[in-house]
Amino acid sequence: MSTTSEALTKAVNAMTDTDNPSVFDVTIICTTDDHQADYWMQRLSEGICKSDDSSSPFPMVLAVSEDWAKGGAGNGLGTLYAYTKACKVAQTKYGLDLKSKLDAKEVSAALFHTAGKGTRLAPLPASENNNKPGVKLPVCHKLSDGTHAPVTVLEAVVKQSGLYASSRKGRLSVFWGDQIFVPSAPFQYIPTHHADIMCTLIGDKAPTEEEWIEKGLDKYGVIAVSNGPGRDAAQVEKVDHPTATKMLKVLGDIGSVGPSLGSFSVSAALLEALCGEYSEELTKKEGKFDTDPHFWMPLTLPEDDYVQLMDQKGVSEEEAKTHHQRMAKMKKDFEEKGHLKAMGLFGAVDVGNKACWWDYGLLKLYSTNNHKFLDTDESSDLLRKFFGVTEKQMHCAIGEGCKVDDKSYLSACKIKSGEIKECVMAGVEVVDMIAEGAIIVNCTAKKIVAGKNAILYNLIDDSDEGIVAGEGDVIVSVTEESGEMMELRSKHSICGGKAWKELVAGNKHSFEEIMVKNFNSNVTKIEQKRKELFKRTSSSFGEF
Repeated sequence: MSTTSEALTKAVNAMTDTDNPSVFDVTIICTTDDHQADYWMQRLSEGICKSDDSSSPFPMVLAVSEDWAKGGAGNGLGTLYAYTKACKVAQTKYGLDLKSKLDAKEVSAALFHTAGKGTRLAPLPASENNNKPGVKLPVCHKLSDGTHAPVTVLEAVVKQSGLYASSRKGRLSVFWGDQIFVPSAPFQYIPTHHADIMCTLIGDKAPTEEEWIEKGLDKYGVIAVSNGPGRDAAQVEKVDHPTATKMLKVLGDIGSVGPSLGSFSVSAALLEALCGEYSEELTKKEGKFDTDPHFWMPLTLPEDDYVQLMDQKGVSEEEAKTHHQRMAKMKKDFEEKGHLKAMGLFGAVDVGNKACWWDYGLLKLYSTNNHKFLDTDESSDLLRKFFGVTEKQMHCAIGEGCKVDDKSYLSACKIKSGEIKECVMAGVEVVDMIAEGAIIVNCTAKKIVAGKNAILYNLIDDSDEGIVAGEGDVIVSVTEESGEMMELRSKHSICGGKAWKELVAGNKHSFEEIMVKNFNSNVTKIEQKRKELFKRTSSSFGEF
């Protein structure tokens, strides 16, 4: 086994160690509305973040909604606002002073951003009534009541990111809610900077202009790390090699660079400084600031270079200068308080350039990465290990009249008859099925016919003709609190982001119209209603 393979295996083993589960002491979920916040508070507390020690409040789940002005807070202010709201929930619900616990380095905390429309994943988020992180994967996990059900994207992300919990006492870590990665670099480390950002560092020296172009670094936010003893870092965004070289002179001798992953962690001290600096915006719930252009770049780049970068974003020189000066003052105050004596300000956490990466934020990537269960390469082996897939059929009841090939993966499925080839499915109960190359999740029907690259999701059908999906068809069901269901369709080739306002695949409503209709849905009640309808319909088909 190669060194890289050993590193990847070690990481997955740590993620899946049931005897010593890796999870942050405090998990904060930032959602779109209060119904989603209630849903995740309950689901995670009873599931992946469940405490086995009744005498300890940890692990603790704090879910809050981003009730910001129209247009959103941006992931910078959104992080600070979600954290301050979570502190209030921790105090009122558990009597816990989260800020003091972080200051004393007694706990680790992680915040997961999940708010958003999920346009590029459409129509799957619509089927979850806008609860984008609740989109299910075609593999099941065991619930607290002993049954098995499809795992959600967010549950998988929380499970994966816990890998860094032990290294981050006294810090707030921030992750995005639709990406899973397995680092090929060491995941246990001692933080040396008040803010550290995850990135994929390329080599151990600065790239040449040819390498910069070859690696496509002009298309990303890039983190550069100094060769100096402090290993300080700086960030630039979507610039060519000469521009980057000029701007990064502030670091001195550049040791290595690589694309940013966006996820980061901050010390309690820097978190407090940022919350103080933006207290007016947080109180009024106004303004929009993102971490990269409004926090990290003005903190690590000279004013002139920052102004140049922001000009590319259409920001005026005056506005960019004013913001840089604001952050420079905050940085000076932070330094004068002695915070930069023991730690640097901004550093990098390398996940390794051989890291495995599974993104579920786009419909095509949802399809591609779920079909990876069928593959036999190292990445697919790690994927199956991460999700606990040890057999081709797990917790299933497959009738003698159903022929399943040796490539398909089925989880918690009941199927009487039919033929299944190269499919991945979970939580499916059907009398007769003919499917090839399809992904099917949480569906029940008398009959299902599904072609290659078809995705069937949350469908409940009691008709004699059943569900028929041609090649590349995407069919989901949208359930209301009353139990009324509406079918929504798309195609594997359609990008929901581009077709967001359009009528596609014969639908009567656009994805945007369904999103508006789903606004502020009680997702907990709807999920319970969906389960009742599923069970009632499946039971009407007789014994499996």
